[in-house]
Amino acid sequence: MDELVKQAMLKWPNVPDCYGWLGLDARGDWYMRDAQVQALGEFAQAKGSRLTHEKLIGFISRNYTCDSLGQWFFQNGPQRVYVALENAPWIWRIAPDGTVQSHTQHTTQVQRCLLDELGYLYFETSLGLGLVHTQDVLAASQLIENSNWAVHTVAYQELPEIYRFVRNPTDNKKPA
Repeated sequence: MDELVKQAMLKWPNVPDCYGWLGLDARGDWYMRDAQVQALGEFAQAKGSRLTHEKLIGFISRNYTCDSLGQWFFQNGPQRVYVALENAPWIWRIAPDGTVQSHTQHTTQVQRCLLDELGYLYFETSLGLGLVHTQDVLAASQLIENSNWAVHTVAYQELPEIYRFVRNPTDNKKPA
């Protein structure tokens, strides 16, 4: 977490949390969701505007974490901006050398492979559960084959309970 963010948290400890305004899609892209987009439905139905500003994406990535309930958020100064997840809290990219890296540029080690009934491939890693980016499924299959990993089946709807994450933190929103 950025030092300036930590300082802001100390200076303003009672800033209300923000829900519904930020989403992470299955390709590792961040989306801003204004009130008009939120009125159209949940993140999967109405994504909003994809963020493209590199410094903003870097700031979000450095300050992305989860709370004790498994709700992922971006610590924006003193405010928690909870993130709606299209699928999983991490999106894995695979480098040509086989290194696995998150959408937030964190390198990790694969511990287990999972495949759901929708055909999505996941890696359980030292950072947690994440979805393999669609462009990297072929590279992932080669890693799985070369590493002799078994692929375990899992139900899409059971992933949040098994891996303790919340896809839609708005459902758990604290009253104002």
